[in-house]
Amino acid sequence: MGVSNENNPTMIPANDQEMGYRKFGMETRNNRRALSVINQNFVGANNLYPCVVNKRGLSEANGICNKNHPIPVARKFAAQIASSQQHYHEETKKPKLAAENFSVWEDVPIIDVEEHEAAKDQPVPMSLEQTETTLSHDNMTLQMEIEMEDIFEETGIDIDSDDAKNPLAVVDYVEDLYAYYSKMEVCSRISPDYMAQQFDVNERMRSILIDWLIEVHHKFDLREETLFLTVNLIDRFLEKQNVVRKKLQLVGLVATLLACKYEEVSLPVVDDLVFISDKAYTRKEVLEMEKSMLNTLQFNMSVPTPYVFMKRFLKAAKSDRKLDLVSFFLIELCLVEYEMLKFPPSFIAAASIYTAQCTLYGVKQWSKTCELHSKYSEDQLLECSRLIVGFHQKAATAKLTGVHRKYNTSKFGYAAKCEPADFLLEQTQ
Repeated sequence: MGVSNENNPTMIPANDQEMGYRKFGMETRNNRRALSVINQNFVGANNLYPCVVNKRGLSEANGICNKNHPIPVARKFAAQIASSQQHYHEETKKPKLAAENFSVWEDVPIIDVEEHEAAKDQPVPMSLEQTETTLSHDNMTLQMEIEMEDIFEETGIDIDSDDAKNPLAVVDYVEDLYAYYSKMEVCSRISPDYMAQQFDVNERMRSILIDWLIEVHHKFDLREETLFLTVNLIDRFLEKQNVVRKKLQLVGLVATLLACKYEEVSLPVVDDLVFISDKAYTRKEVLEMEKSMLNTLQFNMSVPTPYVFMKRFLKAAKSDRKLDLVSFFLIELCLVEYEMLKFPPSFIAAASIYTAQCTLYGVKQWSKTCELHSKYSEDQLLECSRLIVGFHQKAATAKLTGVHRKYNTSKFGYAAKCEPADFLLEQTQ
């Protein structure tokens, strides 16, 4: 028996059977060699890829793209393969390729069907490209304009962005806090005509008491929120409890004491309050009134006063120190006036800031951001603002001048010397 050697195809087999196997193997090897040099026989052999063939046609028909070389597969076997694949060709609508009639067009490049179908959707007419690009650009421009209008006209400015890293600003909860304050100010609203139930005190006495307490607050150098809570405690107590005239000052002293205990770090002692009252009351009377007031108010000290809204609205108005001082000067004038109880605390705060802007700048400055955070428009604030301008006009000449004297000092920037915004009153005529 001879030893086969693919590298030496001229070796002769030992017998006829082996000769038949060897002959078939030699034909196969000759076929492989023909495949290795197939591209060299095409026209344009200098090119690296002279033509592109249909890969699916080659694999399905088991044919070879060369008309100059014999086909090693029998015609009968090729016909069977083509018949078995007929249904597949009908579904895919691909041209049937038979091994016996497959040929190459040497002067026309053959395109790969799969690659051609993949690239068929890519080219777009230039006119359509320009139209789509123009429409897309116009739509984007219109959308950007709408978004910019929404930002400036509806949402306003984000006033908390600068405090994002300040844990004391509680930026994540501040909107929820003020939504809660807005609900609570309605629940804790003081009746604007509660004085009708009092038989021994009146509105004038209340104004005198609060004007005096503003001076006491200034002498003790207490926090701003302490004053607003003091006034709130007085009104809520008088709304529920009748008080004789000689005890009214005691009510004011005890309200100051409770507010200091709630807001201050260092607070005046009971003896200090007895002293400033010119010893009109004893220590025992102060403590008894304290118990009575807490029981009447059911120990509810957490109520939204105008102060909490002032801080938020001033931030929305991008205020400076001068606007802060004038705003607080005007709102403290409102504390003295009994008629201002008809307005909610947030409304008085917004109106005071709006009036202060008109006082300092001579023009209306109520921006969309202020309106967004206060929930009040300029038209809604005008009525209250005109009342505040009237209080400002008579602040220096009225009988109760405690607020004017307080803000007519260098500590408060002489805010009381600002000219009132009289042009707001002229618009009513």
